[in-house]
Amino acid sequence: MEPVTLTSERLLLRPFGPGDAEEVRAAVQDPQITRWIPLPDPYGIAEAQDFVGRYAPQAWRDDTEYTFSVRPRGRHDGPLLASAGLHHPRAGTWEVGFYTVREHRGNGYATEATRTLAHWAFTALGCVRLEWRAEVGNTASRLVAEKAGFTPEGTLRAAFARPDSHRDCWLASLLPSDLGLPSRTPYLPARQP
Repeated sequence: MEPVTLTSERLLLRPFGPGDAEEVRAAVQDPQITRWIPLPDPYGIAEAQDFVGRYAPQAWRDDTEYTFSVRPRGRHDGPLLASAGLHHPRAGTWEVGFYTVREHRGNGYATEATRTLAHWAFTALGCVRLEWRAEVGNTASRLVAEKAGFTPEGTLRAAFARPDSHRDCWLASLLPSDLGLPSRTPYLPARQP
């Protein structure tokens, strides 16, 4: 897929580019990001340049992951507010991930970006189910997912891989109907006894 730019009421979501490396490096120095997202340690400018210059563009070309730089709407070169992306673990199902830059937390940017990505996933990518996963204890991420409309489904044992261990993770989902959108195939929920 060719990279696309998305907009919401307040945000511009565009693919990361080579000029974004320093902002990415600075953002992920935050212990609240590295606590929950398994990143290389240390994460220096070389790692950031590799992410924005090789990894992210290659994932777009391979149609396996679409990562966006979240900026103020109308400001292509405005400050990095957050990062949000989708990756494709299974046919028809995508997974959303995000972080908010420390200085911009509490403004609802991650929630707005997540809803924007969900709408795009359901309307342009043929997604039938969008999942959110986070290590148990990451209540800030869970709050974003719930505000974006995700329904918590439970805890998966040993489903979150860290370099040194496997941890339990929370799972939640969003369906097209949760956003008032049609689904590609009918959803037939199980009957409750």
